[in-house]
Amino acid sequence: MLPSTIPASRIRPLLTGMRGAVSAAHPLAAAAGTEILASGGSAADAAIAAQAALCVLAPEACGLGGDMLALVRSSDGEVLAVNGTGAAPLEPGPLSADGGASVTVPGLVGGWEALSRKWGLLPLADCLAPALRLARRGFLMTDVLKRAVEAQRARLEAGGASRWEVLSAAPGDRLVQGALANVLDLIGKEHRFGFYHGSVAEAVAKAAGDHNGRLSTKDLAAHETPVLPSLPLSLHGATVHVQPPMSQGVLLLMALRAVEGLGPLAHPAAEHAEIEATLSAFAYRDRAAEGAKLIDLELQVNMARASNRIGPRPYLHTAGVATADARGMVVSSLISVFDEFGSGVYVPEGGFVLNNRAGGFTDGFNASGPGRRPVHTLAPALLDRPSGPLALATPGADGQVQVLLQIVRGILADQTGLAELLDRPRWRSESGRLLIERDHPQAAALQRMGHELEPLQEGDMRFGGVVAAGLELDVPIAGSDWRRETWAAVT
Repeated sequence: MLPSTIPASRIRPLLTGMRGAVSAAHPLAAAAGTEILASGGSAADAAIAAQAALCVLAPEACGLGGDMLALVRSSDGEVLAVNGTGAAPLEPGPLSADGGASVTVPGLVGGWEALSRKWGLLPLADCLAPALRLARRGFLMTDVLKRAVEAQRARLEAGGASRWEVLSAAPGDRLVQGALANVLDLIGKEHRFGFYHGSVAEAVAKAAGDHNGRLSTKDLAAHETPVLPSLPLSLHGATVHVQPPMSQGVLLLMALRAVEGLGPLAHPAAEHAEIEATLSAFAYRDRAAEGAKLIDLELQVNMARASNRIGPRPYLHTAGVATADARGMVVSSLISVFDEFGSGVYVPEGGFVLNNRAGGFTDGFNASGPGRRPVHTLAPALLDRPSGPLALATPGADGQVQVLLQIVRGILADQTGLAELLDRPRWRSESGRLLIERDHPQAAALQRMGHELEPLQEGDMRFGGVVAAGLELDVPIAGSDWRRETWAAVT
């Protein structure tokens, strides 16, 4: 059934389009995506446009110095995963969680080229044009971005960003980013060569090197973007797709399978099972490189009492984009520089900061090493249902798997509408505590089951900001969370 109009309330109705639909972490990013769809672009083209706009609008969460993971469902039903992440430097030496030694090869631009080459209908330059305009003409500096700047000012100034326009702009100022615009223009003209070779590559390597990093122009020139089959799991007549390694998306499939194995569950038993399955799945995070081998492992879920184990960690940032077109293509994607403003290392010639993704290395299967890629928190999902495919993604690092677990279970097991699920109060396990929105109807029951609750304000950013776009009976649809700055648009 197509979404119907919902009376005015906090619940945002699903939107229906004709050419396509976009849901993104900022209204102007959603507008960039729909502009490309209206120009005849594909869902992949629209995803590039919205992602590029976010690089201009939300440098605290994402940018050219970061990464991208995307799931693409083509019109023939094939689902492939684009691994737009990068490797550690090839030169041996210690890595860190911050500064130049935390920088891995930025994979975002390589991801754009892979999306454009395989699924694009418009030139890459056309897809980057809306972001280029935003960078050159500017947008109004927001309180959200200013607060992020002030929280990280010391790191950014230490990383060489003292003259970055983002640091000096006040809320309400028009923020123009000329250097970033020039690099976007170059990428549009020269594609990956304009970023991984020549002056931009030299500037990236120099910025990392000036802050004790070992990233070299050879590392950048050698960068590759794998495009691989997704990891699927069949549930309730649908298929849930996630990224293969090095994404930790497999943890979502593990938790879904574990809860499904417990049979039909009423509330609050369902929430308890999801929480415990999450904690059990995260015990395997460092083994995410094993991919599909992990899905069939039996997870321990004690239905009698909360375990309160240490599992997911308190990372927050990332930006999501979901797109769909009337031809049947759907894209679920996330872009990120990892921590807020990544490594804090600034590339003045490019107007962007570099990631600190090397902070994602741990030990065992996920130990650091020259040329290795760490397990990534980025975990977009794509749900293929009889009524049509649906892309789902959310920011929040380790919270991504948990939020998507609640949404996917709500769709498949509870048969609840997407608009209602995006509004529904959430929980999130973090460092042994159970964060929960204060209006969650199961809070008291979960506390009686032994969960160590930490009630938070409704809409706290730790509960994510889901983007959703897809097809319902061949009609493009989009929905967005009321949390954060997420927004949906159709054309």
